[in-house]
Amino acid sequence: MPAAPAASAGPAPRRAKSKVVLSALVMTFAAGLVATIALPSYAVNPAQQQSSVAGRAVTKTGQQQYRASEDLAAVKISRDKFEATSSATLLRQQYATQFASYSGPSAADFLKNPAHPPFSLDAVFNTALQYRGVPYVFGGADPSGFDCSGFIMFVYAQYGVSLPHSVHAQDGIGTPISQADAQPGDVVIFNDDSHDGFYAGNGMILHAPYPGAKVRVQKLWTTAVHFERFGI
Repeated sequence: MPAAPAASAGPAPRRAKSKVVLSALVMTFAAGLVATIALPSYAVNPAQQQSSVAGRAVTKTGQQQYRASEDLAAVKISRDKFEATSSATLLRQQYATQFASYSGPSAADFLKNPAHPPFSLDAVFNTALQYRGVPYVFGGADPSGFDCSGFIMFVYAQYGVSLPHSVHAQDGIGTPISQADAQPGDVVIFNDDSHDGFYAGNGMILHAPYPGAKVRVQKLWTTAVHFERFGI
């Protein structure tokens, strides 16, 4: 019986060689792919990357730091200073402008040459009524502005009666009288010497009241007063 032909050895080596070549290609491709993927990670400047990360950290925490310039650091902060003018001074300045037209005699001038030599309480009161509307001015003693005692002093001076410019000083100089005996033209004085004015009859007073007001007639608002008569 004839022997079987021997198996051919040619194709086997060729297949093995093909496998080696294929494996080499696969490895080369894989190495190239890995290198391509890894490349962008190293394409960033490390310093820029650190700065960017720090920037994100600041943004997340919301903390910021500032450094003032030397000019700003040199600025000195000081307390403001204010100067106030009293209301009485402002009123006097206002009235001095509004009523500056008065240039007539002063109380001292009238004492030297009385305008109304015949004295009577009615005449005094009628003269005092002429000054209704004159503004109150602290220390005022003429028609540009009166305070309470200055008003009385100025009116009585026109009848030759000399009175001091002070409520306290005027109190006690005259003759004390009761309210029942008081007449218009007599003087009503507050018991604490804080104020005085002309008695206007019927429980009324003609006076220079206070800063911001004008000479006027009004009802007495207190019973803590007493009455005096001058010139008789």
